[in-house]
Amino acid sequence: MTFLLETIRLGLKNLRLQIFRSILTALGIILGVAAVITMVSIGEGTKREALREIERLGARNIIVRSQKPPESAQQQGGQQQNSFIARYGLTRDDLAVIEQSFPDAEAIVPVKAVGERVLHRDRRQLSQSFGTTPKLAELANLRIARGRYLMPSDLDSSATVAVIGAEVAKELFPFEDPLFNTVMIDDKGFTVVGILEPVGLAGGAGAALIGRDFNLDVHIPLTTARQVFSDLTIRRTSGSFGGEEVQITEIYISVVSRDRVMVDADRVRRIMEVRHPNLTDVGIKVPFELLQSARRSALTWNMVLAAIAGISLLVGGIGIMNIMLASVTERTREIGIRRAIGATRRHIVWQFLVETSVLAAIGGLAGVALGIGLSLGIEPLMKALPHLPFIGHLFGMDSSLHTHITLWSILVSFFVAALTGLVFGLYPAMKAAAQDPIVALRHD
Repeated sequence: MTFLLETIRLGLKNLRLQIFRSILTALGIILGVAAVITMVSIGEGTKREALREIERLGARNIIVRSQKPPESAQQQGGQQQNSFIARYGLTRDDLAVIEQSFPDAEAIVPVKAVGERVLHRDRRQLSQSFGTTPKLAELANLRIARGRYLMPSDLDSSATVAVIGAEVAKELFPFEDPLFNTVMIDDKGFTVVGILEPVGLAGGAGAALIGRDFNLDVHIPLTTARQVFSDLTIRRTSGSFGGEEVQITEIYISVVSRDRVMVDADRVRRIMEVRHPNLTDVGIKVPFELLQSARRSALTWNMVLAAIAGISLLVGGIGIMNIMLASVTERTREIGIRRAIGATRRHIVWQFLVETSVLAAIGGLAGVALGIGLSLGIEPLMKALPHLPFIGHLFGMDSSLHTHITLWSILVSFFVAALTGLVFGLYPAMKAAAQDPIVALRHD
């Protein structure tokens, strides 16, 4: 024990005598550990944010959606026919079959797209208007900022009321209170009874999965949508007209548990394949399936990030070995004196290993602190970037980069840093111990 303590004391003394060089030597380890922790935290934070966005769609939901078949698009672009009506997508009969096939489902919510324009006085917003039921708010995890959502009484009375998204409220009512004001869907007036909270899916993975941004939605009662708006939408151009007839745009199915999601999704797919051969005009989205895929992708991404950052640790280890080899050459005479007064080769090996291990351990601790600091500072920095002079215009106001510090990245990076010190310090230590004492004493 006395030998070990004396060796550690001597090693620390030698490092302190060359403090500036010791710091530069440890810099590679410091940056390597910090890079591992920071990159893993970015990968983990991005993964968690993506998973949150997907989970907002409902991990127990199945989304069946009408989609325009390729032949309709080709017909619309053809020159042989000036007028046509394209009928495709989900029908009310499809909805009835799904309701009969899934009597134990928590909820089955139809959604019908209506209108082409949303206006308030002279202001117009590229919004999406949908007829639906009150259960959509729960299924799609929508929250009300002010007012209320649709109610069963609205469906019973076919009320001309609307709930608008946060972006619609912002654009159509910049200087007015939207509540109990009127919006026009095409030429039909609706009273605003509720405003949705901003939904974080805008522009993110969730928006791409669901196919639209809820912040731009306008929701009205499904019964009102059927009475006031037709299933047929006509578009006229010079010399011709075209039309599309879609009875139901989407159907949300909420199953009783996550364990049933994939099984029920297969049942829905089989039902739709019978009623819509080859599923040319119907698409099926399963957020839970996408959630599993996102988790696998995130795991792979984390491994790649950790591997890339690990290269920094390797470079740091090589730096330690180079410096310690130079140190062996500089301290050849010291090694000869120690051997002459009784130090064994084992003593010399331990002295150099202690120095490299201490360098790596201190570098590892400093790297952990730097990595945690960088990880915690990234999110505030991203929020501050749009407000910086000269470069602020390059970043959007919603710029964000989420991080999440993981314990395993701290432990693994520190362990690898310490191991790096031992591995890369072993060769210089053995080279120092192999010095012939007489030759070493003659060294200038």
